[in-house]
Amino acid sequence: MARHAQRTTYAVAASGQWVDEEEGRRRLPAGEAHAWEQGRNETVCGLSLSRSQLTRFPHVPWTDAIPESGGAADRIQRLCRRCASVAGRTGADAKPPWRRENPRP
Repeated sequence: MARHAQRTTYAVAASGQWVDEEEGRRRLPAGEAHAWEQGRNETVCGLSLSRSQLTRFPHVPWTDAIPESGGAADRIQRLCRRCASVAGRTGADAKPPWRRENPRP
């Protein structure tokens, strides 16, 4: 039986927020952005959401937080490098996510 890798979709957790009046008062992330998997209480890099005082944005996909995307990244100042290495990054300088090809026994 072949196992297929399940693709995980990540949302955004950020240190700040702002309200976009043009898009119908939609809350958007600001400050430092982290990838977050819905249903978990921590970011992909291991930060606790409550202890780090990060706000969840379940309606904003991680790909929209990347500055080159032009999505919801208007006021994001910094992307977590550890989260970006796991969740992926797009653009000219993007590297594929790290993956172990041949693990040691």
